[in-house]
Amino acid sequence: MSQSVEEQRIKIVIISDGTGETASAMVRAVMTQFEGKEIYFTRYKNIRSKDQLEAIYNQAAINHDLVVYTIVSSDLRKYAEEFGRAKVVRNVDLMGELLTALSNLTLSEPKSMPGLMHAVDDHYFKRMNAIEFTIHHDDGQNLESLHLADIVLVGLSRSSKTPLSMYLSFHGYKVVNVPLVPGTEINPEIYKIDQRKIFALKINAENLFEIRKNRLKGLGVTAGQRGEYADREKVVSEIEWVEDIYKHNKRWPVLDVTGKAVEETASEIMRLIKMREDNQFKQRHRFSVKKED
Repeated sequence: MSQSVEEQRIKIVIISDGTGETASAMVRAVMTQFEGKEIYFTRYKNIRSKDQLEAIYNQAAINHDLVVYTIVSSDLRKYAEEFGRAKVVRNVDLMGELLTALSNLTLSEPKSMPGLMHAVDDHYFKRMNAIEFTIHHDDGQNLESLHLADIVLVGLSRSSKTPLSMYLSFHGYKVVNVPLVPGTEINPEIYKIDQRKIFALKINAENLFEIRKNRLKGLGVTAGQRGEYADREKVVSEIEWVEDIYKHNKRWPVLDVTGKAVEETASEIMRLIKMREDNQFKQRHRFSVKKED
């Protein structure tokens, strides 16, 4: 008897003519949207030849793996596409379409030299570190290193904490998101860090109820099995509880995510951070001028 989709191990092969870090980070970010899946990664770095590719695709075909690749060489991308088709391997090209579009837009050919971004873009490494940190600290994990975060998001379950965290991490911010659960004491580590790092998320009761209800429906949970998690009165009670917490922590900016795109809320957070940084710079500058006088 064949295994069900739920029982199968999901295997992803990552191929790159560079380090493969970009593809790995993108895949891990996407996989945060799929709970309860056991994912296994195999990464092949610095791939330079057709023979190397063919050997990888032969193995992927045997194991029924998904192949994700970031390759700048047009010839190698062509071989990857051909091998995927010939060997019936599920194939995802993360870079080819963008390279082609930019080539058409600029009326020029890409250099097709692997690793150029790593040689010139320090921000790349900051972003990769931020993504890894954020994944490692999703949903209240590993709070012993909370102090290393640039941003800490707090809020009720299904208030956009994880997608917002991932979006901010792609902008180079190390983010920790901490769920606030009625009946559970808030982790004391929260109060030991700079409170200006903390951003509180709130959401309309009806909106949160619909999100939770649809979430359970997607998991196959019937209306009679929802329990308190997607009970309208319980949701209202949770929101009243969390708003009371926010009132007692006035240094936390409160952001309403109701009906907002992740990008919109993230922009507001980044705007507030930029304002603080600018004010701190002005204060330091004023102090240095007075000291010189």
